[in-house]
Amino acid sequence: MTATEWITDIVLILVVFRQLREGRLDLKSFLIPLVIVAVVAYSYLDTVPPAGNDLVLIGVLMAVGAALGTAGGIHTRLRTAGEHILIKAGAVSAILWVLGMGARMVFQLWVEHGGGADDVGRFSVTHHITGDQAWVAAFVLMALTEVVTRLATIFVRSRSRTVTRPVPVFERTA
Repeated sequence: MTATEWITDIVLILVVFRQLREGRLDLKSFLIPLVIVAVVAYSYLDTVPPAGNDLVLIGVLMAVGAALGTAGGIHTRLRTAGEHILIKAGAVSAILWVLGMGARMVFQLWVEHGGGADDVGRFSVTHHITGDQAWVAAFVLMALTEVVTRLATIFVRSRSRTVTRPVPVFERTA
């Protein structure tokens, strides 16, 4: 792995830690993760190979990304404070995010340095996956899908009644 790949993977993993501390849900909450994952997609996603079972691999990993993103968005706490919506990633959301973003880094380390290249090669041949670019596309699109579905889930929740609202206190009159 190059220094750029290490930095990119670590930044993607650390994005959620920015939300472990409660803060306002604003445009930055959406733009920062989207810009980071867009840069990653632009840097690493050359093509989406349509041969063999490449699209099946890509679809499966995108489905995993969607499941992780949706679950992470559901397990992110949203509450109102005055006119503002506050956001805080909980433990489950953080674990799901690190699991999804860390999977690519662990897979790449295993293939490059852990002896996994032969296993992935055999798996690819057996399952008609055409090459490295299919794996790259699958993991990049998994990360992109996880980010987009997490943010979409948070956006929808922020506009609905699933945001925790303070219970009004009514004065008793005698």
